[in-house]
Amino acid sequence: MSNSTEMTGTGPRLCLAASGGGHVRQILDLEPLWRDYPHIFVTEDTALGRSIAQNHPGAFVSHVALGQARLGAPFAMLWNAARNCLQSLRIVATHKPDVVITTGAGSMVFTVAWARLRGARIVLIDSFARFDHPSAFARIAGPLAHVRIAQAEASARHWPGAVVFDPFRILDTPRPPKKKLLFATVGATLKFPRLVDLVIKARENGLLEGYEVIVQTGEGGIPAIPPPGIRFHETLPFDSVKQILRDADYVVCHGGTGSLITALREGCRLIAVPRRFALAEHYDDHQAEITGAFRDRGLLETADTDAEFAAAFAALAAREPRCATTNPSALIGYLREYLAGVAPR
Repeated sequence: MSNSTEMTGTGPRLCLAASGGGHVRQILDLEPLWRDYPHIFVTEDTALGRSIAQNHPGAFVSHVALGQARLGAPFAMLWNAARNCLQSLRIVATHKPDVVITTGAGSMVFTVAWARLRGARIVLIDSFARFDHPSAFARIAGPLAHVRIAQAEASARHWPGAVVFDPFRILDTPRPPKKKLLFATVGATLKFPRLVDLVIKARENGLLEGYEVIVQTGEGGIPAIPPPGIRFHETLPFDSVKQILRDADYVVCHGGTGSLITALREGCRLIAVPRRFALAEHYDDHQAEITGAFRDRGLLETADTDAEFAAAFAALAAREPRCATTNPSALIGYLREYLAGVAPR
């Protein structure tokens, strides 16, 4: 993305601020709202971020998360935070947004803070991944927000002043036709060797006999000696991922909401492998919370070991998959009314 790209259109100028993966996908789901306004994306330099850059003005900022310190990299966190602070200041000073709409997380704190200092309105939509309590980003940036949106009743009870819009919907539509294809994805942000190894072992053990297997590994995640019978990609454009999902019978993914919902929309048989904090795979265990809630609704199976993967594969084969999606239409209507009352500065 280039900071020199100008917003076009009329009305208040929007800054659409979200880190990589599911956070920025939730912003994309709100396109019926923001496409009619001059807007700029602020996100991270991921495959999805680069796909967005092809069609929208915006800028990249450095990845920052409190969990980096918890995983033993405090100096990397501080260095990225300093870079992010300056990048965010330059973006806000250049584009002068009237409203920031953000879904988090850590890499957006400085964008929100600088925009608020310059008089912008802040709309903070907490992650759909937070069912029981607000995220750390919501707790930190919440005092700066003019509008706080929770996406679950239980979470809102722990976040004063929040308005609730639960977008989750089970679909009654029939499952689309599928090919004998298994697609595994680690998401847009971090490598996940354990997930990749589970798929490789399943292939070697004959579990995936007759299936085409495609694995997206993240940058630097392709095995040094790639085993035969599997197509590996470090990254894939988002449009390519969506096309693969339309064909895929099985999907294996991490526990990020963006990956989960995108697969469930296409009626895929879904095996989720949540990243674990104890294994230094993520900054906390929120993915176990997400996948557990989805499993309890009968939407997926989870696996951490080869035996659990085989059991999940068999369990999904024995039942008809359920389609699900998020429908943010009520939230879009609410925010459309809110934006109608904001005058460009």
